[in-house]
This record gives sequence, C-alpha cells and structure tokens, in this order.
Amino acid sequence: MPPRTVTTARQRRLGAELRKMREAAGHNAREAAALLSIDHTKISQVETARFGVSAERVRTLANAYKCDDQAYVEALAAMATDRSKGWWEEYRGVLHPGLLDVAELEHHSRYLHTYQIAHVPGIAQTEAYAYAVFRFGNHPRMTKREAEARVEHRVQRVKILDRDEPFDYKALVHEAALRMRFGGRDVARAQLEHLLGMTERPNFALRVVPFSTDGFAGSGQAVLYAGGPVPQLDTVHLDSMLEPVFLDTEEHLEVYRTMFSRMEKRALSIRSSRELVRNIIHDL
Repeated sequence: MPPRTVTTARQRRLGAELRKMREAAGHNAREAAALLSIDHTKISQVETARFGVSAERVRTLANAYKCDDQAYVEALAAMATDRSKGWWEEYRGVLHPGLLDVAELEHHSRYLHTYQIAHVPGIAQTEAYAYAVFRFGNHPRMTKREAEARVEHRVQRVKILDRDEPFDYKALVHEAALRMRFGGRDVARAQLEHLLGMTERPNFALRVVPFSTDGFAGSGQAVLYAGGPVPQLDTVHLDSMLEPVFLDTEEHLEVYRTMFSRMEKRALSIRSSRELVRNIIHDL
C-alpha cells in the first residue's frame, strides 16, 4: 500500500488515538514495535496517518496496549475500516481541505450542537445568505467562483439531517446573529423564514440566546460540538477565518460540554425562540 499524499482530519484522528493508547500504556514506538514484531517506523507511520491501518491491526494494537475499553476499540476499528468517499470529495482541490474535514466530521457524527454569535448555523443558511457571508463577512478578497463553490458545499451539508439513523442537531443562536442583515433586508428576511422552516424538522432544534440574558460563555467564537460513537471520540470545531480548528483532548471536550450546558440555561425555549424569530421578521 503506497503512502498517502493527502490525509484527512478523520484519518489523523485515528492515528492520534492510537498514539494516545500507546502512550497510556507507557510504551515508546520502539517498544510497541517490539511487542508486535514489526519495524518501529510502521508505528509512527500509522500514528501520523501516512499509512492506513486495518481493523484487525487496530485490535492487535489495543490488545498489546492492554486497552480493555471494547466500545472505544471497536469505534476505532470502524474508523479504520471505512474507505468510502463522501460527497465532499468532489470539492477536493477546489476548496480548503479543512472545509472538507468539517463536512466529513458532520457526516460521521452521532449528533451536532452548535453555538453561533454572528451567523445563522451553516446547514440552515440559504444560498443568498451564505454568498453574502463569504463575499463580505469573512472573506472580502474571495473571487466570485470561490464563493460559489463554498456556497454549493455549504448548502449540501444539510444532507446530514436526512440520513436514516437517529440524529439530532441542536443550535444555540444569539439574537445578534438573527438581526444581522447579510445581503440586505430581503436576503435577511428570506433567511429567517428559511430558518423557521428548518425548525419544523423533528431533528433540528433552535434555541435563541436573547439580548436580555446576563451574559454568555466562551469567547464569542462559533463552535460546533460533534458527538462521536463514544464520548472519547467527540470533537470540537472552532470556526476561523484562516482554517478550521479541531480540538479533541478530554480537557477541551469537557470545557465545551460545560459551555453548552451553561448557555442552554440562558436560552429561550424552542417555542419562544420561534416567536422571537417571527418578531424579527416582522420588524424587517
């Protein structure tokens, strides 16, 4: 099997988890290789995702490292087995790889929680609104073609809500984001009407954090919390003007779990949130 020339965040995460497992067992790469009677360079190549790894090898490594968390091991084995190409791969070489990593993260998640301060959640954006955001809000130098490709990619991300297996999307959105007029009054109104329509989906929950609340947790950065097949494989995605940032240490995950819990307590109910959106539409 030739080495990979391109690696995805998911592939790198698998390698990183295998490294964590090895380090938790107290082995360096040479010691781990000796346990398995293989060259030590293969350990580092797998852990950096330069080479793939089979599900059988994942289980062998877990056994050598005395990891007895079977749910975790099987989740890693499933990651190793998956060789499918998602819809986002058609944008490889067109968009920043980090954007494809976000789509892949969403695709494999069991649930998604997002916290938005300035924008409507990405999967709930209309084409006109997304185009206005990309052309003006975050990327003023972006060409028209680049913006169009980003919009196409963003709009397709809504597919996550249509899959067969159980899936929930929870959006905590600050009132400020609902009152921003990206693209002008008409685009903003159409966007809010679309958002209301999204709330009719049984797996899309919108709760608004109103101006009247006594504060908000975090730095004001847009956050996406993706639930993995086991809690250890949860991931936090932080939006950035340059490229997506992914966090997955237990310390980071706990910080953002706490943040979402605190903000839920300050958010309006689903019913009151819908009513506020209607009022803002009326004001437009």
